[in-house]
Amino acid sequence: MTGFAVSRIAVIMMGVAAVVLGAEAAASVSLTNRDDRQHKVTIVEDGQSEDHILAPSAVLEGICPKGCVIRLNDSDDDEYTLDGNESVSIEGGFVYYDGPEVPEQPSPGGNGEGTVK
Repeated sequence: MTGFAVSRIAVIMMGVAAVVLGAEAAASVSLTNRDDRQHKVTIVEDGQSEDHILAPSAVLEGICPKGCVIRLNDSDDDEYTLDGNESVSIEGGFVYYDGPEVPEQPSPGGNGEGTVK
């Protein structure tokens, strides 16, 4: 193989890796602390738990791509189960569902759907 062919293959492989990583990042949870105090957030995913201290206005992004359970401040009573594509926030010491992540490009509507008449 020539050097040109090898470098071309490397560029293609890097492009494929970027697409795969981008798709994984798109399917994840975003958690925003809207409270005026910090919260300890425990993320339980695939049998493993990880603690984070989330300061006011801080955001955890790219978590739970396969879904997880979130606990606030070591409370086993208040568990929040997430599928892996939500945007959620902490307000008043509780987790609220803000909605699914916004897609990068809107999906096209059929038969005039989504148009203003």
